[in-house]
Amino acid sequence: MKTIIHDDWQQVLEPVFTSPEYAQLHMFLKSEYEHNTIYPEMHHIFQAFDWTSFANTKVVILGQDPYHEPNQAVGASFAVAPGVQIPPSLVNIYQELQDDLGIAPVNHGYLKHWAEQGVLLLNAVLTVRRGAANSHRGRGWEQLTDRAIAALSERGGVVFILWGRSAQNKRPMIDESKNAVIASPHPSPLSAYRGFFGSKPFSRANAALQEMGETPIDWQLPANPEE
Repeated sequence: MKTIIHDDWQQVLEPVFTSPEYAQLHMFLKSEYEHNTIYPEMHHIFQAFDWTSFANTKVVILGQDPYHEPNQAVGASFAVAPGVQIPPSLVNIYQELQDDLGIAPVNHGYLKHWAEQGVLLLNAVLTVRRGAANSHRGRGWEQLTDRAIAALSERGGVVFILWGRSAQNKRPMIDESKNAVIASPHPSPLSAYRGFFGSKPFSRANAALQEMGETPIDWQLPANPEE
């Protein structure tokens, strides 16, 4: 598994890629992909970084780890491939988007349109074993994704959307004097009614971007996921 990201993230993350800890992660993943079913597919592990460059990142939506059922994970938090049933958390995200901005839900979960505008769809852990959420937690991915968060925080001008406790544990890494943080319960059906619904993350993110002199995100996804 050769680690190449085809944009400026390669330089940002290079100190991690060349570390002994990452070498251990690499060996662990090599064994996992050989002996188990791992998501996403190997060539999609760094999809979030390939979709949204470091320089273009304006918003970070931080997830926990990839979807762990077949055909779901695409290497970007909360997104699924075209033609795949929309997972419950994303259904709730779409509901809040409609309540917040009046944008009706689309019938797919492919969020590339957001990513291309500067929304980094980052999971804290980038791989998972089939049917076993959090199965790759603590294996080394956190070092890499923490580096990404810290680098963006240092650069400034980013809105960090932190849904749920796992994401909010990263808040101390964020310099809130030059970035914005929007935190609420997770959109999962288990917690969405505890404060995710009604939190208006999309309008708040756009307001924060405008305050920082940035162009707001067009949160309306195309009806055709391939557009």
